[in-house]
Amino acid sequence: MKKILIVEDQDEIRELIRVTLEFDDYEIDEAPNGDIGLAKAGRFLPDLILLDVMMPGGLNGLQVCARVKADPVMREAKVILLTARGQESDRQAGLAAGADEYLIKPFSPLELMKVIDKVLA
Repeated sequence: MKKILIVEDQDEIRELIRVTLEFDDYEIDEAPNGDIGLAKAGRFLPDLILLDVMMPGGLNGLQVCARVKADPVMREAKVILLTARGQESDRQAGLAAGADEYLIKPFSPLELMKVIDKVLA
């Protein structure tokens, strides 16, 4: 069973993603911010991290992504960045941080599942 960590500060979006993923056979964990998300990633060792870029508090999604990809234990995890920022410079920053995919909000559950299937294939 694949493990997915959802790191998203907005409760409603986190719940929508979780409900979408529950239709498939995934083990799911969640975090409300980058600091907790990074700590959980180190313990949970997910196959995939769905990571919001803009979060309040300590670490933003780009920082979490870069740290995950730099960590020898976690670097195999795939990362899909979720963001409302769709400019090419934003996408390049995400890819430079090590993201495997970049999904622009708002997205449909179907779009999300297509990107997840592609990344985990």
